[in-house]
Amino acid sequence: MISMRWIPRLTSVLLCLLFWQLAASNHWNLGLVTFANVPTPGAVIAAAAGLVDSGRLMQHLSASLGRVFAGYMAAVVIGVALGVIIGRSRRAEDWLLPPLEVLRPIPAVAWIPLAILMFPSSELSMVFITFTGALFPILLNTVHGVEGVDRRLIASAKSLGAGRRAILLEVVLPGAAPGIITGLAIGMGTSWFCLVTAEMISGQFGIGYYTWESYTIQNYADIVVGMLLIGLLGMGSSGLIKRLGRLFTPWHRPRGKA
Repeated sequence: MISMRWIPRLTSVLLCLLFWQLAASNHWNLGLVTFANVPTPGAVIAAAAGLVDSGRLMQHLSASLGRVFAGYMAAVVIGVALGVIIGRSRRAEDWLLPPLEVLRPIPAVAWIPLAILMFPSSELSMVFITFTGALFPILLNTVHGVEGVDRRLIASAKSLGAGRRAILLEVVLPGAAPGIITGLAIGMGTSWFCLVTAEMISGQFGIGYYTWESYTIQNYADIVVGMLLIGLLGMGSSGLIKRLGRLFTPWHRPRGKA
């Protein structure tokens, strides 16, 4: 049985599609925004079917998924480890956090020339850009999660004879888990954003490359296909991270919304 919550969600999507259809088919001009050259949903569906029939879809998907997985997993390992260290040690925070905060605001596009110079292959440079995009949300949310652990719980564990390892594994990490999971979900979304930016310049296959190639040859429907694929992949992968997070943290349940 479909949950009642899905009714407004599906309705909102259908209303967006209806607006898109009306605006594109009637070439609406809203002043600052014009839909004269925007393809209709039907044209986008036809372009998506053509991409599937051409056999190139799996090439693009496999290339992008491989790059995202490699960069994201590296960011998970390094971001969580550094976040725990910085969150637990004031000295580590003083030494490590300032240079990381300087690097954090740099956009993915700015990293591309340096990545091309640093790495011998374009594949490694794209993985690196994906890594930088995912690293900072994971790192900062881990730091905030570790710092937000109730000190009374740590003091209680110490009074019961727990060592540093036991406190880390049984108190700090479980307490920081909600923040870490939030960072993992955000990092997954930003990794897709950064990967697409890199693929537009350095890739030969991938969803970002496909979108940019469609723009250069003015296949407008294919551009929208690429954009929707990016959105669906990002939404699906972030949702998967959140679901896995809830599965592995049964002790944490977010407060209900009114």
